[in-house]
Amino acid sequence: MQAQDGELLEYQQEIGGGIGLMSYIGDAGGGIMKSPGIMGTLIWRRNLNPRMVVHTDLGFGKLRGNSHGQFIPTDPLSQTPEGGMPAQDISFSRTLVTAGAQFEFNLLGYGMGAAYKGLYRWTPYLLAGAGVTMATGGGGSAAGALHIPLGFGLRYKLRQRLNIGLEWSFNFTTSDSFDDTAAAVKLRDPYGIKSGMFKNKDCFTRTFVFLTYDISPKYRKCNN
Repeated sequence: MQAQDGELLEYQQEIGGGIGLMSYIGDAGGGIMKSPGIMGTLIWRRNLNPRMVVHTDLGFGKLRGNSHGQFIPTDPLSQTPEGGMPAQDISFSRTLVTAGAQFEFNLLGYGMGAAYKGLYRWTPYLLAGAGVTMATGGGGSAAGALHIPLGFGLRYKLRQRLNIGLEWSFNFTTSDSFDDTAAAVKLRDPYGIKSGMFKNKDCFTRTFVFLTYDISPKYRKCNN
């Protein structure tokens, strides 16, 4: 029995959640930490091996922005320098619901166990994936879109089955209506620039801390 002390069970899945900030980047300016809104997320991970992970999540958050100090014309196609009228100050606050999946690659083998396995209790990781997002409220019409997250994170094993971490991602979307408001001047193509799949679209960032718990012990074949 004592000969097994150095061997810790491996787990195939994690469940948990996170809380943090969501920031807007779009026609009304914005930035990684300009007018951030609170966000939360539910997380499920499938650990394929100590280096590779499949992650799915369901998130909720507030997306905020404003055009203070920025020129937003009322009519970008008018022949006047002012765009038809003097610039408008526009602000918005919308609720975002996101659902997605991403692949995570740990730069170090993650886990706890015998030293010969080359496992570390902490590791940075890279992520990429895809998902869907819905924006509602704020006086604007509801808008749905695909989003593509790219980012990185850091995770650490507090105990054998308890993990804590920090994650940041930049999310490209296929919509230019996440910043829609009830204002007379809309933020959809305010400069008359043609949009493409991801060109001239709204984006958002997510920065959050998370806590997850390991479940589903990995099956071990008995050699006796």
